[in-house]
Amino acid sequence: MTDKYVIGIDFGTDSVRAVLLNAMNGEETASSVSHYPRWKDGLYCKASMNRFRQHPLDYLESMEQSVKHCVKQAGGDTSNNIIGLSVDTTGSTPVAVDKTGTPLCFLPGMEENPNAMFVLWKDHTGVEEAAAINRYAENTDINYLRFTGGIYSSEWFWAKLLHILKEDELVRKHIYSFVEHCDWIPFILTGGKDVRQLKRGVCSAGHKALWAEAFGGLPPNAFFAAIDPLLDGFTDKLFSKTYTADQPAGVISPEWAAKLGLPANVVIGTGAFDCHMGAVGGEIEPYQLSRIVGTSTCDIM
Repeated sequence: MTDKYVIGIDFGTDSVRAVLLNAMNGEETASSVSHYPRWKDGLYCKASMNRFRQHPLDYLESMEQSVKHCVKQAGGDTSNNIIGLSVDTTGSTPVAVDKTGTPLCFLPGMEENPNAMFVLWKDHTGVEEAAAINRYAENTDINYLRFTGGIYSSEWFWAKLLHILKEDELVRKHIYSFVEHCDWIPFILTGGKDVRQLKRGVCSAGHKALWAEAFGGLPPNAFFAAIDPLLDGFTDKLFSKTYTADQPAGVISPEWAAKLGLPANVVIGTGAFDCHMGAVGGEIEPYQLSRIVGTSTCDIM
């Protein structure tokens, strides 16, 4: 039987790491690390304001470099037998996009706008917005925070969305949807052109965006509209269905297959968060505590 191979890509705070594994026995065949150049130069960040933003080109360029390096290490026979690729990222690290799923910083006139870039997990500019969410949620008939530890964080999806909507008129004018980094990368790799077709992972949707089966999806529009009128109607621009990480997001696009030097039939997995995939990789079992130690530490049970 011919060996088959898979690629795992981990987008961290400072760099992207790619690993090429033999899917038949789990052995590592190649690995590579590529640092984000703009982030390394401190661009688009202001620590005194707790503002930490990342440019999407840092992700795309570093991913391309890392994967191509792995493929080169592995050699032609191996690279021809790569069948799958999945990613994990930091989170909540969302970005404002237009209808095509393009980050707003790629639009004319918004190239240097930090609010049009990815809002990194450790960005805390949305402290006031998170407080507003918590104040309102305390008095609702349904506890929409019960699956997130009972309190909403400034590091998460809705607080970050509300903050950039309040702060930036240009973003308000051009935003169509808000997308997590772990969902955007598979969308890009599969050649996505319509953000309404973007597959959202339950990992990010449940933990950061308040999606839950118990609610029938996201909390209702009335919940968000009562927090701030700027959120009125925004759930219509998001999603109702989510996907688990064992489900495919699609097949790699011809463009990205050529860029990365991969076969045209590589399956792209649904994205997830780094800490959650760390627990899976550590073979977590029920009632076990898994500590994932990185730039931050995540306790998972």
